[in-house]
Amino acid sequence: MAFSPPTLGSETIAHIGSFPIRNSMLMAWVAMAILIIVGVIYRKKGSNLVPKGFQNFVESIIELLFNFFNSVTQDKKQARRFFPIVATIFLFVILSNWMGILPGVGPIGFHEKESEIHETVAGSAEVKGEEKEVFIPYFRSAYADVNMTLALAIISIIVTQIYGIASLGFFSYAGKFFVNPLKDPIGTFVGLLELVSEIAKVISFTFRLFGNIFAGEILLTVISFLVPYLAPLPFYGLEIFVGFVQALVFSVLTLVFMKGAVASHHKEAHA
Repeated sequence: MAFSPPTLGSETIAHIGSFPIRNSMLMAWVAMAILIIVGVIYRKKGSNLVPKGFQNFVESIIELLFNFFNSVTQDKKQARRFFPIVATIFLFVILSNWMGILPGVGPIGFHEKESEIHETVAGSAEVKGEEKEVFIPYFRSAYADVNMTLALAIISIIVTQIYGIASLGFFSYAGKFFVNPLKDPIGTFVGLLELVSEIAKVISFTFRLFGNIFAGEILLTVISFLVPYLAPLPFYGLEIFVGFVQALVFSVLTLVFMKGAVASHHKEAHA
């Protein structure tokens, strides 16, 4: 059997009209469905004053996350305010990451024929009559596609800006980035750096998560091909740990950015 490394992008497995369904998108939908189902079940069963069983399990996770995020913000009011979005990001990222290493994710799929494309001397693409079979898995990690990590990064940064504007007001918040150069030239330069930093956060968030998950996917594929049985087990444990760390880093950075966004200039200067 020839070794076939994972492709840099996800693959299309079906269409709804002209809308392509990609294998990484399918995994994201499954993760969202699981979280929604857990939420619905908890809504129906979570009314007991003395929790037990499923209710106790869910409330333990929520309490653990809240206490941790509260220790980061050092402000219970802010922790309660930011908790819904930050906890949702954490749970979605960690569940999606861990689902990506489940048995059957990657090896199960179908073969599809595609024409080989060769470049001519002039540089134009020429399609030859030869066809080769490529393997397309039904499921891949949700973060094997950079579009998913980009979407999460955009959501995180936009929500951060919304919290900042809601807390300080539009003009006061914009004053962090746009300062009159005649009155404060240094502040103008710092404001531009802050503006560039906000844009850089999207790029950083996007490629940090994508790079780590895609690298882990390649590692597991290579190890499983070379030594199929016992050798991959330690690496699966490593990927479980990496998935947890990536979810924690993504959510904590979002929380820190939100806390910074709602701080006024005077508080930042004092700090």
